Amino acid sequence: MGDDRPGARNARPSPIDDEVLALLAPYLGERHRHTFDVLVLTLLAGRQLEAWISETVAVHELDTSSYFALSALWLAGPPHRMSAGELAQRIVQTSGGATKTMQRLVGRGLVRRVADPDDGRRSLLELTPAGLTLARDTLDLVLDAFDTQIGDLDEPEREGVAAAVQRLVAELSERLSR
Repeated sequence: MGDDRPGARNARPSPIDDEVLALLAPYLGERHRHTFDVLVLTLLAGRQLEAWISETVAVHELDTSSYFALSALWLAGPPHRMSAGELAQRIVQTSGGATKTMQRLVGRGLVRRVADPDDGRRSLLELTPAGLTLARDTLDLVLDAFDTQIGDLDEPEREGVAAAVQRLVAELSERLSR
């Protein structure tokens, strides 16, 4: 997208660039131009990130759903547990999808079901010691690899991207939770 940073010419071209966006402008009108840019580019980045994460975590025989579930449980802090519904919401998965993800992780001995200490009728999902180790190791792997992949972005650029994405996520979360 008109990037003149060193090494940017060697980057894989984006399927959506300034030229494509300019060609679409007459169909969108000025009112929707930047909304379209945000929508399409965010969707594209999300899909690219998911594909990249899938490739990165495959070394640990994880799919993206399993990776996100392990990370969510780990980032919840000790005792690294939550209900299936909470987990599904955190990893943006349907309850059916989250159930399948949890079955895979329970089957691998990475997650176990434990009784809810506040409500004996309910069970919680909790990382096992092996799940805790894998969650930590995989998160380190992903962060180190991603840091290398976005190496051309300096700290202020990373902060700006993070702030903009965080605001977008907050806006979407608020509207989707209604």
